[in-house]
Amino acid sequence: MAFTMRTIRLATLLGLGLLGLGLLPAPAQAERVKDLAVVSGVRVNQLVGYGLVVGLNGTGDQTTQTPFTVQSIINMLAKFGVTIPANVNPQLNNVAAVTVTADLPPFSKVGQTIDVTVGSIGNAKSLLGGDLLLTPLRGADGEVYAMAQGSLVVSGFGISGKDGSRVSVNVPSGGSVPNGATVEREVRSDFATLPYVMLNLNTPDFTSATHLSDGINKLLGPNTAAALDAVSVKVAAPSDLNQRIGFVSALQELEIEPGDAPARVIINSRTGTVVISSRVTVTPAAVAHGSLSVTITERTDVSQPNAFSQGTTEVTPRSDISVSQPPARMFVFNAGVSLDEIVRAVNQVGAAPGDLVAILEALRAAGALRAQLIVI
Repeated sequence: MAFTMRTIRLATLLGLGLLGLGLLPAPAQAERVKDLAVVSGVRVNQLVGYGLVVGLNGTGDQTTQTPFTVQSIINMLAKFGVTIPANVNPQLNNVAAVTVTADLPPFSKVGQTIDVTVGSIGNAKSLLGGDLLLTPLRGADGEVYAMAQGSLVVSGFGISGKDGSRVSVNVPSGGSVPNGATVEREVRSDFATLPYVMLNLNTPDFTSATHLSDGINKLLGPNTAAALDAVSVKVAAPSDLNQRIGFVSALQELEIEPGDAPARVIINSRTGTVVISSRVTVTPAAVAHGSLSVTITERTDVSQPNAFSQGTTEVTPRSDISVSQPPARMFVFNAGVSLDEIVRAVNQVGAAPGDLVAILEALRAAGALRAQLIVI
């Protein structure tokens, strides 16, 4: 691969700094590559572990219902040379079994610290005031990548009375340990060994992938980047690690114009929220919308007899039913109407979110809605 001219061009670009990128004319509604795509292999790795929180003020696991907590305590004490007789069943309420999770950032080095999150897996009432004992954190491959330990920070608390009543603020059965884990193993990465850098778009789109590859080729020269599919763009990169880091930094600051999102109507069936994208259009259609309101009022009438009569007081039910149906309004959608016209027409008839959903579904059933109708 002839890379001499590209390397010179890259060195010139990096020598000028980001000022060189600022001199390039940015297209309308352009966005940074950093906000549109991620570098393949540069990712966060999830870690998980099982541990014990001690030092609780009687708010730990009820060991009669969580035998695994007792088993964990016995195993831990055995490692320190403490043997508990088989006929002794420890009843501890200041210990809680917990899961410990953490996110290992990319390129984390041995000795760096990361935050951990702790959550009870038993019936502990609160982890407030507890200390997490040394807990190994493992990755998906089963290897230990960090060790966690420290005092918990719990934002919630709970108070209970003798009659069983309880008041809880936030979630006292979970907490965190800021900088509570130390990285013990690095995650291998091929970032510095591959002859190319792969950019993966956050939202798959063929137009965005084409614009991204064209923008890179315009900046660094022809055949530097190639779009592989709707997600990935392969970019030839310098072999020198120092140049590669600056190369990726320049790529991330490059501004391109992403492709327009497809026409979609998103409906949240639980909240009644309706979101319509800017590309939604309809073919010629006429819509009539009206509502029928039925009101039933229940009341009782009391019949009181005359003071000198032999009658008795009677209570009789009475129902008043009223029906109202405002005149339905009809509005016409011409061919290719925009989002503004759709919203304006629906607002003129006073349609509620539920009515708007019915109108949109009817338009789709009639084949007049040029958009995907997605219900979440």
